[in-house]
Amino acid sequence: MRIRSALAAAAILTLAAACGGGGGGGSSAAPGEPVKLNFLSLAWQKESVAANKQLVAEWNKANPNIQVTYVQGSWDNVNDQLVTQFAGGTAPDVIHNDSPALSGFASDGYLLDLSGKLPAELKNDIPQTAWDTVTFDGGQGEQGVYGVPFLQESQVLIAGRKLLDASKVRVPTVDDPWTWDEFSEAARKMTKDGTYGVAWPMKSPVNKILNLALNFGGTFFQTAGGKTTVKVGPEERQVLQRIHDQLYKDKSADPAALGQGTADPLPAFYKGKFALLPAGVYLRQQVVEQAPEGFEWVTLPAPVGTSAQQGAVSQTLSIAQESEHPDEAMKFIAFFLNGANQAKLAKGDWLLPTSRTAAADPAMTTEENGWNVATASAKNLVVAPFLKVNGFDEWKTKVATPVLQEYLANKITIDEAATRLVEDGNKVLERYQR
Repeated sequence: MRIRSALAAAAILTLAAACGGGGGGGSSAAPGEPVKLNFLSLAWQKESVAANKQLVAEWNKANPNIQVTYVQGSWDNVNDQLVTQFAGGTAPDVIHNDSPALSGFASDGYLLDLSGKLPAELKNDIPQTAWDTVTFDGGQGEQGVYGVPFLQESQVLIAGRKLLDASKVRVPTVDDPWTWDEFSEAARKMTKDGTYGVAWPMKSPVNKILNLALNFGGTFFQTAGGKTTVKVGPEERQVLQRIHDQLYKDKSADPAALGQGTADPLPAFYKGKFALLPAGVYLRQQVVEQAPEGFEWVTLPAPVGTSAQQGAVSQTLSIAQESEHPDEAMKFIAFFLNGANQAKLAKGDWLLPTSRTAAADPAMTTEENGWNVATASAKNLVVAPFLKVNGFDEWKTKVATPVLQEYLANKITIDEAATRLVEDGNKVLERYQR
């Protein structure tokens, strides 16, 4: 869902050992003893880990008959660990993951379908667009809900206040964002005297391009007759061509940022080397923590095309199919992800809560650090089209990443990029549909 910090690697524990014991991770309760649940958390930022542990402690204090053990995991290796644990019957009861990982585990029968267990208050507090990110075929030809979505990420623009004001461009607002044409014009006006208008860090370009492509109705995949193929038509080319134009036609995009990771351009941003940085909402935290004293910045809404839609995936909590205490696990999840608690978790992770109640929390709507703009962007999130494509990860790694990198480096044309994405991509997808 986001670029992982190196700090995450330090958090890696051997989950099999930490979650060991009887089937389902938790243990059967003897008469008079509390039910015991294991909760695998992938929180890694200091604030987020603290919020997770605080909520577990609150639950345990209020529920002596259902005790939850917090187990620290890592995004770096969670799915490999879970494969081992599911096979060995030692999976935790409650599992933190993200929605792209759920499909395979659900179809293999490792996750519980939560459809009939969701409390009405929790279900109704989260919009259907978020539930769509966790709804998959569970392997029996029927759709099920295999996690509770609670955190999402959107794209925004982080702008240096000094360069923004000096350019005299119209400052976009939530109610009146820039169009992509206005965005390009603003970047051109900000480009002068060795300063660029925008920086596009594209070391890992696929998710950013695919999510923003929805601004113009670009889906990159189409399904007909039960078969999914890659699609790169006029809609999919829009964002690709516009970014390419900023780099090589307008020369308003800093070429030094192109091969960098999301946070890598920040030192140059603080020095005024460019004015605008398109990024996920979580990057605001690093700006707050790292920007030199006196540096002023502002969060702006992402540009819009024929729509403001962006693709989304969700962080989720699921229940292992083998858990011996699924009802108690759901009670814990309902507490952990209620509106007030989601606001705490979102604040700690600098992401967007799915809960409508949480989104209305004053902490989520304050102008400080751009929370009002970030939270408002959640209304534009829809299920990412690639989320339910079998073979997407291989297509992304073996085909899309190198092709998009070559195109954005001006080594191939957009027609060549489109041909390779489709032809090589369909060869990959074909293996997953036999």
